[in-house]
Amino acid sequence: MDPELAQLRDLALDAAAAAVAALMAGRDGAVAVAATKSSATDVVTEMDRASERLITERLLGARPDDGIQGEEGADRAGTSGVRWVVDPLDGTVNYLYGLPYWAVSIAAERDGEAVVGVVAVPTLGETYVAVRGEGARLLTTDAAGGPRTVQLRVNDPVPLDRALVGTGFGYRAERRRRQGAVAARLLPLVRDLRRAGACATDLCHLAAGRLDAFYEIGPQPWDHAAGGLVAREAGARFLLAPVADETDPLVVSAGPTLFPELCELLVGRPQPLDPSG
Repeated sequence: MDPELAQLRDLALDAAAAAVAALMAGRDGAVAVAATKSSATDVVTEMDRASERLITERLLGARPDDGIQGEEGADRAGTSGVRWVVDPLDGTVNYLYGLPYWAVSIAAERDGEAVVGVVAVPTLGETYVAVRGEGARLLTTDAAGGPRTVQLRVNDPVPLDRALVGTGFGYRAERRRRQGAVAARLLPLVRDLRRAGACATDLCHLAAGRLDAFYEIGPQPWDHAAGGLVAREAGARFLLAPVADETDPLVVSAGPTLFPELCELLVGRPQPLDPSG
């Protein structure tokens, strides 16, 4: 493995573990909403901000010439050619409510391309890690509490009518109406839909074979940078596609056999994305 990629992977794992420890400790008390973003339901907690500060300090303390982009405002160009893309708490509403699907997501880009991805899901005792060209792995513990590593591979082939598909919904009412219309049209064609509330976790579940596909309008780079690499390194195809009347792209990811048909439904025809029909 490229020595720099190994260093980036280990640093991402270290920073994610430190953030997870802080976030789990923060769950021991009351978690308060600190601010809202795109709508009254799009919330930020003080733990989001504290986690990003901690991750930023770890990453730039070790590599001060790197750039960084974080959901809660970290933004630095850097001079090394490496940029970190960080979601310090993906699934904030789940975290606020005590639901298990939340994660720390850290990706490293080199010359604009994701080369390392780490997604830690502490409530499940799982950490997903991918290095470009080296595959994707799940790090967990065995029944005796010892370390266990599982190589990940997406489900393939899966026909559309047997596909378990993950999705997500935005926070603005107009986007939700569009997303609801898409879900209503897709639902009769697939096995079922699932909505966990954390894009990074969903993409990792796709990589692990717990979902057969994932799509959503609106995830930001910090939502999908690490999880998208994990999915791709597990054999999934991945697309960011523009959507009419939307400022943010549509994320689509699935195994190679299912991917073209799903893209045709979601991207190739305008009707499935148009709630007016």
